[in-house]
Amino acid sequence: MRDARRVAGVTDPLAPLLALPGVAEAVDRARVACEELRWHEAYRRRWREVRAEAGLRATRSSCEIEGVRVPLSQVRALATGGGDEPVVVGALRATALVERWMPALGDRGSVALPPLGQVLAQVHVAATSGWLPDAAVGRLRSTEQPGDLRGLGPAPVGDELAARIELLGRTVQASTAPALVLAAVVHGELLALRPFAGGNGLVARATARLLLTVRGLDPTGSLVTEAAWAAALNPYLGAAAGFATGSPAGVAAWLAGYGDAVVTGAAHARTVADGVLAGSLPSGS
Repeated sequence: MRDARRVAGVTDPLAPLLALPGVAEAVDRARVACEELRWHEAYRRRWREVRAEAGLRATRSSCEIEGVRVPLSQVRALATGGGDEPVVVGALRATALVERWMPALGDRGSVALPPLGQVLAQVHVAATSGWLPDAAVGRLRSTEQPGDLRGLGPAPVGDELAARIELLGRTVQASTAPALVLAAVVHGELLALRPFAGGNGLVARATARLLLTVRGLDPTGSLVTEAAWAAALNPYLGAAAGFATGSPAGVAAWLAGYGDAVVTGAAHARTVADGVLAGSLPSGS
């Protein structure tokens, strides 16, 4: 990402990333998978059910990445107010929030999201209220290092952190890069920056899921990319660390892997859609 920003004379700061090895192919793989998913019969009249069911699975996998492993039945119970697992409850609130921002399937109008900084703050409040100290909820870190994802190395603080988040927000506003590239860059940058005291992974994945839908790659809003990362946690974190270096190889590997995660996420969504259409959802998928 940092190398891409140094390319002179490029209006779109993400445009150079498409020339990195494997990135254009990843964009194409993701596009084809999402186009094929879109025409599943379940999305004709029951897309809301598919989106909601996929959201439960995305939440469960995102929590698993955070080290909180719960069965889907418990996630469902928590979603309806049964039981108490603060991280999962927070992740469910974050999922519900980003799904409210997603356009309805078939809506051709553009969606005006709040500025990225406001999106991140609101998602963080939803995800971490109740298990982070109130003073840390929805607020960028000032002098302290993040309490999570420490294996990714030191993170910027204070004015440097605020400037990086502001730059990321301007990039989201200005870029017309494919949704896969934009979502992957935002996701990777948020893992590298870890702008909050905790819950950064939950925020990064929920925000990326939102961008994949709002920017048109996944109009169904039902990808379960989180399942791919939960099933290969070390490669996910390793690729994030590579992205954080800003090297062309590290950024390319992260973006190519993102395309693979979208393809896997579309396969999970198709399983959900099959279950909704049949009236029998698999309990473990």
